[in-house]
Amino acid sequence: MKVLIVEDQTRLGQFLKQGLTECRYTAEWARTCAEASDALAQSAFDVIVLDLGLPNGDGLDLLRKWRNSGFNEPVLILSARDSVEDRIKGLDIGADDYLPKPFSLDELQARIRSLVRRQASVKKSLLVHDGIELDLMSRTVKLNDQPVELTSREYALLEIFMQNQGRILPRTLIAEKIWSSHYDVDTNLLDVYMSRLRSKLDLTPGKSRFKTVRGVGYQFV
Repeated sequence: MKVLIVEDQTRLGQFLKQGLTECRYTAEWARTCAEASDALAQSAFDVIVLDLGLPNGDGLDLLRKWRNSGFNEPVLILSARDSVEDRIKGLDIGADDYLPKPFSLDELQARIRSLVRRQASVKKSLLVHDGIELDLMSRTVKLNDQPVELTSREYALLEIFMQNQGRILPRTLIAEKIWSSHYDVDTNLLDVYMSRLRSKLDLTPGKSRFKTVRGVGYQFV
């Protein structure tokens, strides 16, 4: 289970990362709004633990931005703002849970487990975006209700984009998921597969669902 901790206090951030790691979570720690957004853009997380008082922005504004951008990862607010009004505001903006400071690490872990169970129960087998339907159970793809024939690698590539819609995915991250350790970063193999995917799924001339981010990777928009 992968958890993103967004906390600017060094001692508390270290405590959370160590405590969750010891309980067999994969914990990544971001200290600022910018670091948190970068982490979320580059990787998927099962849960985000979000502080509100951050040095370069407010956690509520960050949460609102995430939700407006389509990110639906479960978010647990961990904050010293413990009034009823603060909790209502956080939940209304898009938080899935709210735990005031000070807190018990055991309770935090229990709430994380609850969020993950809840998320797992609502995950869909059908991913849909802009006319594309990808069925995770039957491993089939449709475009505007018409079947699209994809190779196994093309399907795996599309699945990564559908699961991370809106994120900028680095080339190395995509390649590692598709080819594991067998990928040679000096080849243009990924570009070849991207060209094939575009030819099958982009119907409007001059407009692509797959945006090339120079020097970084690709974004599915």
